[in-house]
Amino acid sequence: MTKKNLFLILFAVGLAVVYAVWFTGWFTPQTVQIFHTNRNLRPNLRPNLQRGGALPSLIFGVNRQLKLTELKVVPLAGFQTNQNVLPLWHLVSDSNSVPVKVFFYGQTIRGMKPAIKGTHPASLEPNTTYRLFVVAGKVKGEHDFELGGQLSGAK
Repeated sequence: MTKKNLFLILFAVGLAVVYAVWFTGWFTPQTVQIFHTNRNLRPNLRPNLQRGGALPSLIFGVNRQLKLTELKVVPLAGFQTNQNVLPLWHLVSDSNSVPVKVFFYGQTIRGMKPAIKGTHPASLEPNTTYRLFVVAGKVKGEHDFELGGQLSGAK
C-alpha cells in the first residue's frame, strides 16, 4: 500500500468520525421534554361549600412513552444550595416499570416504589419553585414548576 492510499483511507475515516460526532445525535446525551399543568379534577360535593372547592391536581407529561427508572421532586432553593436535599417525592423502579406519558404528583406508578420504604409524597406549598427529575434508563430530564403558578421553565 502506498503512502497516498494510506493517507486517503485515514482522511476518509477522519471525515466519517467528524460527521458522526458533529452531524448525528449518537454522542449527545438523550433528554426528555417535560411539561406540567394544574387541574381541579375532584370537585368537592359538600353542599355547604361554594363551587370551586375542588382539590388541585398536578399533572406531569413527557414527550414520549417512557419506562421510568427514577422520579424525584425537590424544592429548587434547597437543591441549589445542597445537591443532596431530601426529596418530597422519590420513586425508583424495582424491576420493570410500565411505560407512561402522563402521571400525577404522588401517583403510584406500576413497577416503581418509594426510594425509602414507607414514605409518602409530601405536600407542596404554593408559590414555591420545585424541580422534577425524570430518569428513564439513559434518558434524563428535569423541569421547574410552581404549584398554582405559571410555567417556571423547562430544561
